[in-house]
Amino acid sequence: MLKFSAHEYPYPSQRQSVFARRGMVAASQPLAAQAGIEIMQKGGNAIDAAIATAAALTVVEPTGCGLGGDAFALVWCKGQLHGLNGNGHAPAALSIEAVKAAGHDQMPLYGWTPVTVPGCPSAWAELSQRFGKLPFTELLQPAISLARDGFPLSPVVAHQWQISLNEFSPHRDDVLQAWFDTFLIDGRAPRAGEIFRNPAQARTLEELAATRCESLYRGALAERLDAHSRTSGGYLRASDLKDYRAQWVEPIHVNYRGVDVWEIPPSGQGLVALMALNILEGFSFDHRDSQQTWHRQLEAMKLAYSDGLHYITDPLHMQVAVADLLSDNYSTRRRSQIGEQAQPPTPGDPHASGTVYLATADAEGNMVSFIQSNYHGFGSGVVLPDSGIALQNRGQEFSLDPAHANCLAPGKKTFHTIIPGFLTKDGQALGPFGVMGGYMQPQGHVQMVMNLVDFGLNPQAALDAPRWQWLGDMKVGIEQGASRDLANALARRGHQVQIASDLTDFGRGQIILRDPVSGVLCGGTEPRADSHIAVW
Repeated sequence: MLKFSAHEYPYPSQRQSVFARRGMVAASQPLAAQAGIEIMQKGGNAIDAAIATAAALTVVEPTGCGLGGDAFALVWCKGQLHGLNGNGHAPAALSIEAVKAAGHDQMPLYGWTPVTVPGCPSAWAELSQRFGKLPFTELLQPAISLARDGFPLSPVVAHQWQISLNEFSPHRDDVLQAWFDTFLIDGRAPRAGEIFRNPAQARTLEELAATRCESLYRGALAERLDAHSRTSGGYLRASDLKDYRAQWVEPIHVNYRGVDVWEIPPSGQGLVALMALNILEGFSFDHRDSQQTWHRQLEAMKLAYSDGLHYITDPLHMQVAVADLLSDNYSTRRRSQIGEQAQPPTPGDPHASGTVYLATADAEGNMVSFIQSNYHGFGSGVVLPDSGIALQNRGQEFSLDPAHANCLAPGKKTFHTIIPGFLTKDGQALGPFGVMGGYMQPQGHVQMVMNLVDFGLNPQAALDAPRWQWLGDMKVGIEQGASRDLANALARRGHQVQIASDLTDFGRGQIILRDPVSGVLCGGTEPRADSHIAVW
């Protein structure tokens, strides 16, 4: 177990770390966390609880995830860590030539063009089949009830719902009309505390429950998606769905000061977090909030991210091995490029001489780190009418430059932002952690790991602490809670500092740690969201 004080909270917080023994679910929305713990109390394990929570989140937090999105998981079961990749691929009809012929010089954010195959429901089915205890039909019942009977919106979700309406409104056309029909009340976004019902999604969830999600890939829902895509100018076809299944993968890791930090391999950006940690391990850190600490963290992240954006794509198309990017020699060379002043980031050459997130845990020792996303808010804006299925816009990450590693190709999986994390030590599970939020995610992972390992913060304090974020080139963002003296010191080092007013820009995370001796669980939850920890 990592050593920390459960009584010390050095940063302003309205929350305390939560302890439990029989079960714990940490999620970004209280009703979803409660759905997971209720499944556990009915005899389900941490995997069952993760699926129930994830399904509920598609209902109560559709601003971040949905049935048309992707998902990834790290599962600790019987002393071993397993990785699941629920990353959907580009439709066979989608190509650089097709996108350019449609008048685009880069991948758009809305409409059918950025839509990729949904991986999320397949991930649920795979998790249940391999590790679940309860029948799959039971796992989606809480989500079905929430969608059918309605639920009161939580404050942060209501705020994000309005933002999505503002973003979609200028693009409203026949293709996006079903989103407005499905997710608004009398033409407006639902407000905090207001009851929202989605009976169409309830029916779809019932169909998924009854068919173990087969309907979406090889059944009636697949046929409906194919027909809607054909009649509204989309590229997605039943054949794209028929060939898809979430894949079990071997997690990748680095050892950071005696703690093994695990991520999903590419095309996910978890590799970026591991590269940054490899660089940072060569430094000593005495104080979390010193200018030297933040400067080195930011410079390491810039170097790791420039490499990640340059090299990471579908593993079948990567031209650089993960082992090369994580090698000690390469990390040493990249570390040597960090001086006292900020530098513009550029990718290195390792071949030279050098979203929603949830965590669950049960009394048997099973633990799950799970993340799912529509990529950008509600996704592409394309909704299958009378289904509640909002399709993701993950394909916006593709490049239209044929020479780029992440260039668009039919059937290819794009660079992926959503990443679950997991910690182990000496072969024993410490627990799941994650920070959702686009390109903030590996940056949040690095900060969470260092908060726990380097600075000895408890899970809640680790999440409360002010965060930094590299924004591109020389620009960095820091939260309002960070001292102005620190911001000024970073500016003197050459960083272009921006003080952020919207705390949701800095990600939303969850952490659960397990004491391997007592089995006691300790959890922290995100103060920047409507987060909640349900315990048993």
